[in-house]
Order: sequence, then C-alpha cells, then structure tokens
Amino acid sequence: MEKSAILHRPDSEYAYLYQEGEFHIRLRTKKDDVTTAFLISGDPYLFGEDQWYQEQQPMTLLASTEIHDYWQIVVEAPYRRLQYAFSLVGKDQETVFYGDRGSFEDTKEVREVAGYYFRMPYFHEIDRFKAPDWVKKTIWYQIFPERFANGDPSITPVGALAWGSKEHPDTTDFYGGDLQGIIDHLDHLTELGINGLYLCPIFKASSNHKYDTIDYFEIDPAFGSKETFKELVGKAHQRGIKVMLDAVFNHAGDKSPLWQDVLKNGKQSKYVDWFHIHSFPVAIGENGNFEGARTVSYDTFAFTPHMPKLNTANPEVQDYLLDIATYWIKEFDIDAWRLDVANEVDHHFWKKFYQATTALKKDFYILGEIWHSSQSWLQGDEFHGVMNYAYTETIEDFFIKKSIAPTKMVSGLNEQLMLYRQQTNEVMFNMLDSHDTARLLTICNGDKELAKATLAFTFLQHGSPCIYYGTEIGLDGANDPDCRKCMIWDKDKQDLTLFEFTKKLIQLRKEHQELLSFGSLEWHLIEENEKVVGFRRTANDETIVAYFNQGDAAYTVNDHGTLLMEQSAELIDEKWHLKQNGFVILKK
Repeated sequence: MEKSAILHRPDSEYAYLYQEGEFHIRLRTKKDDVTTAFLISGDPYLFGEDQWYQEQQPMTLLASTEIHDYWQIVVEAPYRRLQYAFSLVGKDQETVFYGDRGSFEDTKEVREVAGYYFRMPYFHEIDRFKAPDWVKKTIWYQIFPERFANGDPSITPVGALAWGSKEHPDTTDFYGGDLQGIIDHLDHLTELGINGLYLCPIFKASSNHKYDTIDYFEIDPAFGSKETFKELVGKAHQRGIKVMLDAVFNHAGDKSPLWQDVLKNGKQSKYVDWFHIHSFPVAIGENGNFEGARTVSYDTFAFTPHMPKLNTANPEVQDYLLDIATYWIKEFDIDAWRLDVANEVDHHFWKKFYQATTALKKDFYILGEIWHSSQSWLQGDEFHGVMNYAYTETIEDFFIKKSIAPTKMVSGLNEQLMLYRQQTNEVMFNMLDSHDTARLLTICNGDKELAKATLAFTFLQHGSPCIYYGTEIGLDGANDPDCRKCMIWDKDKQDLTLFEFTKKLIQLRKEHQELLSFGSLEWHLIEENEKVVGFRRTANDETIVAYFNQGDAAYTVNDHGTLLMEQSAELIDEKWHLKQNGFVILKK
C-alpha cells in the first residue's frame, strides 16, 4: 500500500459538520490501491469503557481522480465530539491503521493506544460552515449595466454611440445602458426563469466598466439615481429575484478624492497610509511600464496605474470599506456582494467583512472572485463561494477546446469538488462566460449545439449556475471588450430557439433543485476514445441520468449505460440516440 498517498486533516474539508449533528469524514488514498476503508470511531471519554476501537464502519468511495481515491462516511456523535482513525485494506492484502500519528500495521495493540487517534474535541455549531440556503436554488443572470438596455436617454453620457452601432465595441465606448433599462426588462428575466441578478459595478467611476471607483456611496450618474436602484431592488424582490452587487475593495480609481489628495499633498496627505506607496513624489507614469522597468512608486491592480491598491490592513480603510458594505445592505436591502480581485486582499479584512455583513442579514451571500484553488477563503468565516472558474474551465477544456480526454475532465472535476466541504460546493458560482472572458458561442466557434450541450452539462453539476446576459439569445463576442456587446432586443435578431432551450434548462434545474444541489454524482460511463460520458445524480428516491457525446460519430446508449455504434440495433432495453454534440437527460 502506498502510505505516502494517505491523507486526512481534522477540522477541514476532510472533517466537518455538514448539518447540525451530521459530521462528514473523508480520507484520501492512492487510486486503485485500497479495496476497503473503514472508520474506527467513538467518544474520546468512553475509549476504555466502551472499547469502541474494536468496531469499525465501512466508508464509501466518493470520488476518484487520476492519482487519488476519496472515501467518505457520514457519522453522528451523540455527545458532540469524536475520536477516530481509519483501517485500510490494500489490494496487496496489507492492513493499515491510519491516525493522528501516521500509519501502523492494524493490530489490536495499536488500536488500544488512545493517542494514535484523530480528535474533534467538540462540534461547535457556531463554527459550522453555513451557506445561505437560497443560493442553492438560484439561477444567476450577470448584467454588464452599460450594455444591457438604455431606459433613460436623459442620462446617457455625452458622446455615447447609438445602441449596438458598432459590431465590435472598444474599451472606451459608451452606449448608455442604465438601471432603468434593467427595470424595463425584468419581464425578460422572469420569463427566462432567473431568480438571481448579478450586476457589475454600478458606483460612480470614470470608465464604462466601473471597476475604477470614484465614490462607493454614489450610483454612477450615467446609470441613474439611488431612487432608481431602490426601485430595481424592490421590483426584483417582488419577482423572487435576489440582487448581488460588485464591490471593488482591492483598489480605487485614480480619480477618487482619496487618491487625488495623495497626489496633491504627498506625504502630508491624510490618506497617505490608505495605499501602498513606496516613494515620493508618487510617479504615476512609472507603474504599469511593460518595457521591463521595475521601478514602482505605488502598488496597483496588476500594472494598471489608474487603479491604486488600497491598504486594507489600515483600520481607517477597514472602517471605510465596511461602512460601504453595510450601507448598501441597510439602505437598499441587497442580498449579496461579489468581491473583485478578492484573493489580493488580506484575510483579516475579509473576516471582518463577513462578520459585518452577515450580522445585518443572516443569509447574506459573499462571493469572491478567485480563479484558483480557494480553500483558505472558504473556511466559513470569509466567503461562501468563489467564481468557480477552475471547475467550469475543466468543462470547457473537454467540451469546447477538446484539449483533454473524458477521464481527465472527470478527474479534474472531482479534484475540485474534493477541495471543499459539501455545503461549499452547493453554493459555488458556475459560469461559462462573463465580462472577463470570451462569450460561450464564440469559444464554441458558433456551434450552437455544442453551446447547448456545454450549458446542459454545467446545469447538472453541483453549484449555482449563471447565464451571462445575451447568451440566451445567441449573443457572441471575443475577449474583453468584445464580450461586452450591447444586448439585442429586436426579437427578429434574437435566437428564439436558443432562448426556449435556456428556459427549459432553467426549468429543469428548478424542478430538480434538491437533487442537483445535494444529490450524489456517480460516473457510470466514461468512453475515452468515443468521448462519451454518462453520470447519475441521485437523492432520496429520485435519479437523473445524463449522457453526453463529444465524439465524431453517433452512438446508441441503453438503460444500463452500454454504448454501441448507432447502426447496432441489438439492444433489449430502452435506448437513446446520441448524435455528435448530442445529449440526453433522463428523469427516473
């Protein structure tokens, strides 16, 4: 047995309270190395009296990657504490005891040593990761406000272009999208079935994207007023739609009064410690030099000189940003914050942010923009979820880029799921395209059947799915700024077939929300050469079975997951046709 591959960590994604009184325990082993895994567990104060170490419970093989197997068991602890270890049986018939002091031969003498066991001293309900229940039931719709709809021409910026007049927008173009335009088209979201609205920044800023904030307490004049925003939130809530705003707390815009004071007063500025400044005078032109220069007088987002980085370790900055975060909850009843560049802000601040926001709204949702593994932000005291790019990019790599095989996709998806607690996976934010990426239809090279298959696959996964505005009617676009095209409202120019497909997909997700949020996922068909995958999602007495064909030929699959070439007709059971880019979803 490969003992170096065995891993467990107490009080982590390997051992956590899922619900009150329900404790999940996971164990990692080398792939195909262990035939059976058992949990040895009991109350630490009854170790000698009950001698529970003589008993064991079988664990379930939960997921596999290319190199690891993951086992899990759900236990109840009547006294709200647990002492435990593992007994493993290898394919080579070796038996191993694995606990807090490492691995030993599994003998009676080893099991009798209390110090060899892991411990969860007490299950504190206050420490349990609690994800807002409503997020599990949410299908999000992301809007880039400047490009969704112009509802109030009186506030359209001077020099704005006619709506959709350029086939490919530039970075500095304005078209006049605003909050009233979103209000005017809430019927579109309702018809689609959307119940979560994610808005890119709406605060006062210089650019069309608004990630260079000037004033966090004001709506950008080109978007409307606070009264208009309050109306938007109210009307969205009436329709059962939650509202999430985008917060840029990593950096400010260079036109912010805070930064302007630093430029004017230098070391004497009262905001000098609100930023990361390394030398004076502040040399605006030196940062962001792509010619290889390394002289930087202040820190910024990336190498963007007009986005100076905020010093969130400064208590004054903390108070300022927390005032902003709580203001929009108290005054406008927003339901969630999406946090831009969240991985570049210190953990100490995010813990304070979590406390301040959830104190106002117990079920408030906090979403971090992180593009990589995010365990340290997802311990239950900072974020509830992250923008799950690592997960959805794995899907795109198989379906769209054709750069990985089916086994690699399954391995990658399982790898991501095993990084986090189950309640975390249930509220991760799954999007295939966004204002930061090329649009789905474009990366599919215009193949709408491929786009449908990719969407359907994503909607059947753990996590909360998101539609980027316009995807539902066939809007295309390459990378930023082309992915920020004006929404098309002329129905004659919309793909209404794609719209109806998206509606049905959202309806499917809603009708089977509990299954798709909480249910197990079992891969029962992975055909490497044919590029066909099939899986089951199961919860209680309900099952959904899905098959996806990304190969070059058509196939037939039967009720048992047996794959044959399409021309093969000798099938006794029910069978389904899988054309190229085709899929079938069966409800049982």
